[in-house]
Amino acid sequence: MRLLRVGAPGRETPALLDEDGRLRDLSGVTDDLDAAFLAADGLARLAAVPVDELPVRDATGVRVGAPLRPGKIVCIGLNYRDHAAETGAALPTEPVVFLKAPDTVVGPEDPVLIPRGSTRTDWEVELAVVIGRRARYLASTEEALACVAGYAVANDVSEREFQLERGGQWDKGKSCETFNPFGPWLVTADEVPDPQRLGLRLWVNGVLRQDGNTSDMVFPVAEIVRYVSQFMVLYPGDVINTGTPAGVALGQPDPKPYLTAGDVVELEIDGLGRQRQVVAQA
Repeated sequence: MRLLRVGAPGRETPALLDEDGRLRDLSGVTDDLDAAFLAADGLARLAAVPVDELPVRDATGVRVGAPLRPGKIVCIGLNYRDHAAETGAALPTEPVVFLKAPDTVVGPEDPVLIPRGSTRTDWEVELAVVIGRRARYLASTEEALACVAGYAVANDVSEREFQLERGGQWDKGKSCETFNPFGPWLVTADEVPDPQRLGLRLWVNGVLRQDGNTSDMVFPVAEIVRYVSQFMVLYPGDVINTGTPAGVALGQPDPKPYLTAGDVVELEIDGLGRQRQVVAQA
């Protein structure tokens, strides 16, 4: 299933994209796509509903919001071999874990705001993993994959000076407003048989900047979920951003092409949809 939320910010309603690309209204099935929906076996209930009996909604001019109201956002750093190489970092021996504020999440075509005082705002196309059941001290990668509800596209926007040169942890360069465009869809796990065979691409102003594959991950999805569950409990609706391939501005020669107002960022992951953001000044 391809699940999404549509409507004005803060007033989104749940929907489903059918096989013919038509928007089907889910408001008669659930109030929202969120932690409560996932925790109550919402995906299983939804799978039992005949799609052709759901009302068709006119999609003309409809804003697509984030497909889920997430709980916490856990991020994995330096998780692609080519990205670690381009930044001069050694490959981690354990996943690099940091948190991103949940209120950074915006829709896949909402503007990205450059923070005041920023000169190094960067892009990162990432596979986002959505947790569907509680994950606590998981013993195996098989258990970990059983906890995954689905996958989505995320842009882990980052301010590199705030992240790397202003002291403290990475969070202050990762949690600025609008710094996690998410969606357009939550694609359920049954539609993604192998999350380690997905191409990821990102363009800035039409120039291809990132062109990678999840097969290049240092730590695959199943191991990430298992590992994180040893340090924190993951709940339905939590999201894990699993890292980015090479091609970020930080890894380019000087002068590095960091984002400026008016830039257009487009990104996609095989089977998970496409995003487009126009960059603006906060």
